[in-house]
Amino acid sequence: MEKILVLNSGSTTVKFQLFKMDKGMHEVLAKGVVERIGLSGSKLVVRAGAGGEFACEYPIADHKEAIKAILDYLSHGYLKSAAELSAVGHRMGHGGEYFDRSVIIDDEVMAKIYDTLPLLPLHGPAFVHGVEAAEALLPGVLQVATFDSAFHQSMAKPAFTYAIPREYYEKERIRRYGFHGTSHNYAAHKAAEILGCKGRFVCCHLGGGASVTAIKGGKSVDTTMGYTPSAGVMMATRSGDMDPYIPLHIMKTQHKTADDVNRMLNKESGLYGLSGGHSDMRDIMENAEKGDENCAFAIESYIYGLLKTIGAYVAELGGIDALIFTAGIGENASLIREKLCARLAYLGLALDKEKNAQRPAPAEISAPESKVKVLVIPANEELMIATETFALLEELAAAEPLAV
Repeated sequence: MEKILVLNSGSTTVKFQLFKMDKGMHEVLAKGVVERIGLSGSKLVVRAGAGGEFACEYPIADHKEAIKAILDYLSHGYLKSAAELSAVGHRMGHGGEYFDRSVIIDDEVMAKIYDTLPLLPLHGPAFVHGVEAAEALLPGVLQVATFDSAFHQSMAKPAFTYAIPREYYEKERIRRYGFHGTSHNYAAHKAAEILGCKGRFVCCHLGGGASVTAIKGGKSVDTTMGYTPSAGVMMATRSGDMDPYIPLHIMKTQHKTADDVNRMLNKESGLYGLSGGHSDMRDIMENAEKGDENCAFAIESYIYGLLKTIGAYVAELGGIDALIFTAGIGENASLIREKLCARLAYLGLALDKEKNAQRPAPAEISAPESKVKVLVIPANEELMIATETFALLEELAAAEPLAV
């Protein structure tokens, strides 16, 4: 039985879950988040079993203090000492072309992680801060990195190559990397368990960030996010794919800087831009129901983008066995699932409307006669990280020489 701490470090947050793991089983002992790191009102919010939720507010200046606050909390009933921890699993954003699986962090791995930081300038440093803080606070405890991009390293070269001069790939490694890989990987595993096979899946991770992945035999074949997480389908505040000349035109005619346009495309576009200032799909659906035409249009545009992508991926896969919905919108917005699946009826796909409307929806929401299974799988990236960390612990144990 191993105790594994999973950390997901953001720029001003650190989410955590403490797992007890064994072969074929897991238990979440505690989970929560440190919020507003380096800002006023910083606090530790904890959800512990049936004990409900509580928050403790006190100054937290950086990631090291945040993780120390987490460890201090866990020392009250969950960990007698740091020695009880078998490992810490970290969510890492970008592994570049270096990593196609989770790895034990050592000096060589960290050097490669530092090398990939320019590929994820907004989020990458926060992931690194989390690792550095955990190593300082937990010397001797195994640290493991799980990369959002790793699952997509199985894509073939035609799928990840951009049609720009070859030198930009050869010298700067500009290519499609893809993200949300840990989520897509988890959803594919769960779908295979439910269906009893690793089939041809299209997985829609629909949250504030959104991506769609074509999965065949448990491996990523293609995905919508690209060199950065800005590419692909429309998101809460990100535009997704567009004519590459548009940013250049805006810069020339509106005298905007690259930073101005970057902020517009990532913070002021997508659902937010089309709806007239709403980035939360719940608000958009509510306003659309009340007659807001901009919000109604944002929903239809969102569906249209997903429809085009799914159609392309069905062609790439040579058919589809299951359509998977995961993450906040995917799991909770029954209207989005209904509208999208209605447009996919040509595939022989049919929803069970009662199951689709339930909250939370059951795992399978397709009608009995549907030729394509439709699944709702709650995102659980933390469990995937814990599972892969546990697998590395088992590999280490198996490689140790037997005592004589």
